[in-house]
Amino acid sequence: MEALALERKAEQNRELRERLLQLKKERNAIILAHYYQRDEIQEVADFRGDSFLLAQKAAQTDADVIVFCGVHFMGESAKILAPNKTVIIPDERAGCPMADMVNVDGLRKLKAQHPNATVVTYINSSAEIKAETDICCTSANAVRVVNSVESDEIIWVPDKNLGHYVQQNTDKKMIIWEGYCNTHDMLTVKDVEEMKAKYPNAEFVVHPECRPEVVALGDFVGSTTAIIKYCKESDKKEFIVGTEDGTGYQLRLDSPDKTFHFASKYLVCPNMKVNNLKKLVKALETMQPQIYVPNDVADKARLSLERMLLVK
Repeated sequence: MEALALERKAEQNRELRERLLQLKKERNAIILAHYYQRDEIQEVADFRGDSFLLAQKAAQTDADVIVFCGVHFMGESAKILAPNKTVIIPDERAGCPMADMVNVDGLRKLKAQHPNATVVTYINSSAEIKAETDICCTSANAVRVVNSVESDEIIWVPDKNLGHYVQQNTDKKMIIWEGYCNTHDMLTVKDVEEMKAKYPNAEFVVHPECRPEVVALGDFVGSTTAIIKYCKESDKKEFIVGTEDGTGYQLRLDSPDKTFHFASKYLVCPNMKVNNLKKLVKALETMQPQIYVPNDVADKARLSLERMLLVK
């Protein structure tokens, strides 16, 4: 029975992939997939990457339609940087709990309390929050961005774990918002120590969205893209991975001769995983759900993204 079900699924996926190719041509569409997406989506994407790299791709492409397989704020970033393109996502329920942990009123209050502070916002945030921001950053360039601003005082939103990591690498005073990524924050020291005992020869690579005490155990700390690059170039053959399990697709693709153990079976973002191949095809057929960002919000948010692009 199981073999039959798998065969049926494979056949269905083949049909969906054929339909997708046809629709992409008809619509002049490009498919962008975040590294945390299901394998079946990463397989058909024109570009795979982290949220910022994909937003940049969105701005550079000559496609008319961008299908963003990620979460809502990523689609917004693409729309902000490519306002004349149609941006659709496979499932509008793909939100980000961390992005929802910061609100405009709260941020405005904090700005009023610290009028000399520069607001640095992690790209994992809504368009409205980016519009209240001086400069955005990613996990890859967070330290560089914070150190590039003139002010000695930084309001940092929304991820306290990444904020703590940046704080270790700057002399600036940081006022840190209390948000976090549900998925990365679940990883505990106990999880990592158990894995290290089980795989003593493996290196532990970890994302700075994890808790500070977990990050402190890392042999390498970096963004998703940095982790993938590090594992590819390393002469080590075995890794314990402290980030979302979708990353395994690219890790295994780049390094088929290496072994990757995810540090916990709970490193799965439910929001990233609501997208699937069927929904992706349907989104292109119906051209829904579309991402809209009001012009006034988009214009302000674009400034904070463009300032980040200037940081070398």
